[in-house]
Order: sequence, then C-alpha cells, then structure tokens
Amino acid sequence: MKRFPLFVILVILFGLHFYSCGRVSDIEMQTVYPREYMHALRNPHKGFTNRGFTENNEWATLTHSYIRWNEIERDSSEGIERIKAWCDQNWKEVENNNMKVIPRVYLHWSGDRTYWPSDMKTFDYTSPQFQRRLENMIRKLGECWDTDPRVAHVEMGIIGKWGEHHSPAPSEEMEQILGEGFRKAFQNKKVMVRHPWEFREYGFGIYWDSWAHHDQMDSHGQGILDIGERWKTEIIGGEAAYDWGNWKIQPGENPTATVRDSVHRNHLLNTIRRLHCTQLRWVADYNRDDPAARAGAEEIQKAFGYRYVIDKVTFPEYLTKGRDFNVSFSVRNTGSAPFYYQWPVELSLLDDANKVVWAADFETADIRTWMPGEGDFTAAGYEIKAEPYHVEGNFKLPANIPSGKYKLALAVLDPAGRKPSLRFAIENYINGGRHPIGFVGVDYRIKKGMKDSLQFDDPHLDKSLNYRL
Repeated sequence: MKRFPLFVILVILFGLHFYSCGRVSDIEMQTVYPREYMHALRNPHKGFTNRGFTENNEWATLTHSYIRWNEIERDSSEGIERIKAWCDQNWKEVENNNMKVIPRVYLHWSGDRTYWPSDMKTFDYTSPQFQRRLENMIRKLGECWDTDPRVAHVEMGIIGKWGEHHSPAPSEEMEQILGEGFRKAFQNKKVMVRHPWEFREYGFGIYWDSWAHHDQMDSHGQGILDIGERWKTEIIGGEAAYDWGNWKIQPGENPTATVRDSVHRNHLLNTIRRLHCTQLRWVADYNRDDPAARAGAEEIQKAFGYRYVIDKVTFPEYLTKGRDFNVSFSVRNTGSAPFYYQWPVELSLLDDANKVVWAADFETADIRTWMPGEGDFTAAGYEIKAEPYHVEGNFKLPANIPSGKYKLALAVLDPAGRKPSLRFAIENYINGGRHPIGFVGVDYRIKKGMKDSLQFDDPHLDKSLNYRL
C-alpha cells in the first residue's frame, strides 16, 4: 500500500475542512429583513396611561393608583401586611391584562380632604414624629413594591396637595429625608418626583402633571431640558391637565381635541420627542368613538417611549444537535426614550403548533442601551439619528432535541414568569408575543420554497399577553 508523507495528509485534511466550512457558511447562513409593523403597539411600560382602573384606553399597559396614607397605615402599630392587602384588593387581575401600576401615596387631596393616620397631626410635615413615620413608611413601601412585578415605577408623592410637592413644597430637610429614603428603599423600581428643580442630587425621573401646558413650557418644559441626559436612565412622564390656566391654548380644550386636532397633536408630539417622554395620563381619556381622535392617538402612541424596529436577522438554516451556532440581529429605537429595565431577549425554536421546543437568552443583550435619536425633532426625525444596535449570541442545541423543521423566533420576556411581553415593531409576529423570523432545520434540510411560507398575526388584536406574580 502506498504511503503519503504526514505533511501531505495534513494539507489534504485542512483543505477538506476549509472547503466544508466554506460550503456550510455559504449555503446555511441566511439573512432576513423583516418589514416594519407600521401601526402602534400596546407595549409594557410606555404610552397612554389610565388614570385609574375605570379608564380603559386601548393602548394602555399602565394605570395610575392614588393611595391615601391612612388606607394603608391607620396608626403606628400596623406593618406591611396592610399595605400588601390593600394592593391585592385594589390591583386585582392587573397581571392577567398585562397591566402595571404607577402608585403614589398622598396625605392631602384638596380643601379639607386629608388622610393622616389617627395618631398623627393633620398638616404636620415638620415634627420629629412625622419624620420618623415618613422614614418608616418609605421603608415599608420599598419592602412591598420594589420587587412586586405589578409595580411599573413609583411616584414619590406624600408631600403637598395630591402628593405633588406644592402647598407646601418639601423643605431642604424634607428633600433629604425623602431622597435618601426612596433611593435606599427602591433599588429595582424607578422613582419619579414632581419638579425638575428639586431632588437634583438624587437624579430621579420627573412626572410633570401638566405636560405641554401653555403656562408651564418655560418652567417645567425648560426645566426638564435643563437636566440634560437624565432621560437616558430615568423615566420622564406624567399627565396632561385640562382644568387650570390657559390649557385651551395648549394642550387643548380636552383630551379628544389634543389627539384629534393637528395643532394640539403636533405640540404634544414635539414635547414627547424633545423631552423623551415615556408615558402620560388624562390625555388617554379621549373619545374612542371619534375615528380622527383614534388615528391621532395612534400616532402619539408610536412616539411615546421606545419602539424597537429590527432591520435584519442572520442565522443558520441548518442546525446540528449538540453543536454551537450563532444568531445576530440589528435593531433601532425609533421611539423617544429607552426601556428602563433589564428584560431578557430570547431566541427559541417553535414547532408547527408554535410551541416552544427549545429556548435560550442572548447573554449580552441589554435593551436599556437601545437609545432613540436626540436633539431637535422635525419631519425628517431626530437631529441625531437613532444608532442601530448589533446583537449577537452564541447558542448550543441539546443532543436530545428531535430532528425536524422549526421556526426560529425572537421575543423579549417579562422576568415575572419569563413570558413574552414587549413586542418588536415588525410584521413577523404570532399570537403569544413571539416573532418568527424564518424556518430552520435540526439535522434536517429546509426545502426550497419553504422559507417564504411563514404566517403572521396582528399584534394589536392579540389580547393574550400576561405575566405572573
């Protein structure tokens, strides 16, 4: 038998390996360019916000919850159990509707409507007793809410009418007690304060309770601009107002006028874009039977907060059990603000019934870093365009996965139960929250023509999303 020198054998083997790798790369890798979903999305932690549980805006995934102090603490003997019981009673079933709550505790509504505990003096904001009870209340709220998946973020409240830090405004000493207390109590949830010129050293988000109001553009509007890039890490939002000053000039006579009439709608859109607004309430109470109002509202919903458009996804169409493979995608945020919590991005394989057969997370994906554009906003978009973000993950299939054809899908999961929740703005969507990108085969060759046979659903019609406590 003829023998070949060792170096000849090595050269032949290397050549075969190189040829094989080249063929696998050329034949099996494919890039899909999803089409953008052009309508608004009912996505978590953003958009039109219900003022309470009786409003039912079609886009809302957030609802505001006012809480009287003496409803959750009648005297000093009560602990966190009463707070938890109150929340369970008043926030029933929000998780089943994929809703989250923005709570605010207050002591004084207006006039003689006051809600101090029975063992405290009404309108006492300064005594040592009040300070001790305030510190204890903040601690208890943190214990109850900081890890509660029903809570979206927290408005500081407590001081002044409606908990809006006026009549009276917090003193310098009170700012320190509140600031230190809320910063310590809420390590996971974002905290918002009423005025951009208060609590500056703590860097909280802002809830402007008269958003885009004609009489406050130079104070609060400019004040939010003056705090610079805080919007990149903290939520900016609040509510519109239709009951004081020159509100009929802007934002308009009522919520329907704001979203329907172009002068008012464009004014609101400009402030949302320029100030990087995530969510607003009261304006959500427009007339849903007015087609022009609904069309205008959808335009506004698209501008609120984040909106993630996937430009392309690259993946192998042939997968081997027990072997590594790579998937990457490019995404842009065409909204006005980032998403403020670290939610996982999942890659999955779905069977013919759209059931998950295998799934894993993109380990390095951080959706909080997917920033929108910034600067002045015109018809051409932001002055500084949104940067496309490249996300890449390396995955490995288990050896026991059945061979066959699957759909490769992307999803962003709510950590509460790890269920799909946040939707990308692409047409590739199936009910339940996942985005099928294309067919792949596990030890199976995808047949020609199969690639274009994916069927999609309309995300606006999908009411099935929820999360778990």
